[in-house]
Amino acid sequence: MHPAITAIHDQGAALRQEHAPSDELGRLTDTAASILRTSGGIRLLQAADHGGFEEDPRVFCEWVRAVAQYNPSAGWIAGVVGVHPWEIALADPRVGKEIYGTDPDTWIASPYAPVGQGRPEADGFRFSGQWQYSTGTDHCDWIVLGGVVVDEANPDAFPDIRHFILPRGDYEIVEDSWHVMGLSGTGSKDIRIQGSFVPDYRTVGHIALADGAYRDRREGAVLYQLPFGCVFSAAIASATLGIARGAIDAYREYLVTRISALGVQGKTDPFQQEALAEAEADWAAAVVHIDHMLGRWLEQVADGHVLTTADRLEFRRNQVRAVQRVLFSVDKLMSRAGSAGVWSTRPLERFWRDLRTGGTHLCDMADTAYTSWANHEFQTGIFPNTFH
Repeated sequence: MHPAITAIHDQGAALRQEHAPSDELGRLTDTAASILRTSGGIRLLQAADHGGFEEDPRVFCEWVRAVAQYNPSAGWIAGVVGVHPWEIALADPRVGKEIYGTDPDTWIASPYAPVGQGRPEADGFRFSGQWQYSTGTDHCDWIVLGGVVVDEANPDAFPDIRHFILPRGDYEIVEDSWHVMGLSGTGSKDIRIQGSFVPDYRTVGHIALADGAYRDRREGAVLYQLPFGCVFSAAIASATLGIARGAIDAYREYLVTRISALGVQGKTDPFQQEALAEAEADWAAAVVHIDHMLGRWLEQVADGHVLTTADRLEFRRNQVRAVQRVLFSVDKLMSRAGSAGVWSTRPLERFWRDLRTGGTHLCDMADTAYTSWANHEFQTGIFPNTFH
């Protein structure tokens, strides 16, 4: 087991204690953030020359699941923020030096939604916009934001979608902009920018990154030959599965003491036993499924195989299905828990709200992933917008 994972399990009780306080604060508590930082997990996908571990992505996924098991908001931040060092490894080398040159533990926020506008100016862009869902942003000193290069001379051209990378002083965190039913502790607040300058070298082409156009910058490093969309989706799936693990654990604890109004013990109730057995089996299968696909890819890439669009869509199809099975299994647990299971004085309902909030992320949603895979399979020429 990697030391980063061991560190999380060693601090599991402390992380769990920060679950409700983080929700109440509307961002991760400093104590919880410190546990993540000192574990070193955010540096698992970080390039070695940036001060990172350059680790197997399956190790990273296990770390994310471990964090989310104890503290869902911390786990969500672990997954999202933990992927950004992977992208920076493929950015212009100057970017990595700026971000990690003095502190390899620097955290980077996002989001990637291409709602910003970059207007060409000199050797860069004048960038503006407002974004939702900047997970963990209060604890980050840099940010990656999605945007479109404005080409006023050719307005009908195919959109030039890029990731714009900025330091903390060049953007504003919009306070009081995060009000949700679950994962409140992620502090996924809005970001606002009004005309900040971003040099061209601090941008990354979205489609180019998705298609592996930057892989030659890390030639020979198998980790950085994987598709961005699938690495990011695996991280989101891992956070979701980690939250589900916490929900299942909470249900187990609940059954030990639960006695229904009819005097039936929860741990001897066959209906609740069935629901728990299904959830445990679906969770185990989901972890194995995603780890197997990542492991197979690592072997294929090491042998010189270039991952195709079909590979990426198959991964997304399987990853989404793995997560969906677990989401519905935990829903069944909640339906069997009875009225006592919804009390806010018990951890089960909080885990369930966090889980269902995480399940709304594009990377966990089935519709576009399934239809994109099927349309590619049958060559219909129709490709809905999906994160692959």
